Amino acid sequence: MSRSSYKKVVLAYSGGLDTSVILKWLEEVYGCEVIAFCADLGQGEDLKAIKKKAQSLGVKKVYVEDLREVFVKDHVFPMLRGNAIYEGSYLLGTSIARPLIARRQIEIAADEGAEAVCHGATGKGNDQVRFELTYMALHPQIKIIAPWREWTMRSRRELIEYAEKHGIPVTATKAKPYSMDMNLFHTSYEGGILEDPWKAPPEEIFVMSVSPERAPNKAREVEIDYVAGNPVAVDGKKMSPAALLAHLNKLGGEHGVGRVDLVENRYVGMKSRGVYETPGGTILHAAHRGLESLTMDREVLHLRDSLIPRYAELIYYGYWYAPEREMLQVALDEAQKDVTGTVRVKLYKGTCTVVGRKSPRSLYRLDMATFEEDDVYRQKDAEGFIRLSALRLAIRAQRKKRSTR
Repeated sequence: MSRSSYKKVVLAYSGGLDTSVILKWLEEVYGCEVIAFCADLGQGEDLKAIKKKAQSLGVKKVYVEDLREVFVKDHVFPMLRGNAIYEGSYLLGTSIARPLIARRQIEIAADEGAEAVCHGATGKGNDQVRFELTYMALHPQIKIIAPWREWTMRSRRELIEYAEKHGIPVTATKAKPYSMDMNLFHTSYEGGILEDPWKAPPEEIFVMSVSPERAPNKAREVEIDYVAGNPVAVDGKKMSPAALLAHLNKLGGEHGVGRVDLVENRYVGMKSRGVYETPGGTILHAAHRGLESLTMDREVLHLRDSLIPRYAELIYYGYWYAPEREMLQVALDEAQKDVTGTVRVKLYKGTCTVVGRKSPRSLYRLDMATFEEDDVYRQKDAEGFIRLSALRLAIRAQRKKRSTR
């Protein structure tokens, strides 16, 4: 299928520099009708203005959809149930958003009879993989347009010049060209002034949290109720998934919780520096692990923990709709059946510490664990347990001793 045969293309549109330029570029290069799709994932932008901007650039049909509840309930919460963290630090806020955007984009393409879909992800990054793996998993026949792999522009500075030349309004500037991605779960910052991993990120870039130094001198305690691994209430008040996350973002942000500065390994092979804010997600991760410590069987917990790096990697790489991720999700969710109860965390100057946990499904036995007198545990039994546990070590030591004679 040639470029000229594309009559309709559905663009994943954010209103930012890249996708605003792409609107004009598609018109120039492909001469097709562009249908813009903007997903409201809680990025806090004026979506009516974004729609008007697309229309002012010649787009006749613009989809703007509120997907916040779907995003948190069907993507963020399953990921949190699996305790997914990439390379020990990254809570995967951008990674988990892309499959939902791409899925809805494919659905719109089917409804509109579009031959192709388009995204604004760079040819150096992870997002191109995340978008396109989803496209191919859900609609293998769809054609994919990736402008960063086609056009001659090589940098964000050139895009800014293109936008200025064509009268496209953008917020990025040559003096401040870093890339920012925001949704209800996090905000990420990459590129430009952040590309030197030795330089600290400037304080003015952060939008979700205050610096720990400027956070209140008084700690704030928060109680979170869980049912089967999912948070359902904060301080006794039940909330929808999106409302609960937004509330914890506010509390965490006020106390400087959830900042991460990471040099990570991209799927395409290079290292990149990313700066992230995930205040509510950081609180929920800490609280969830605290409740699991009380309610999960030891061997189940240890086995599940061994799966977390692979699970997180699959999400980071973009395999949300792959059979191995779906299989892992079933196993991880099975381990969450008894993760019900309440956790109390303390927020203080960038830290989130579990200070209390309780559950009707608790495996903690005070009568077993106490250092005081008890009638249920015979300490003498530990001697035989230790001897049998050490048997292989003793045999190995004896062999070693014989071999040195």
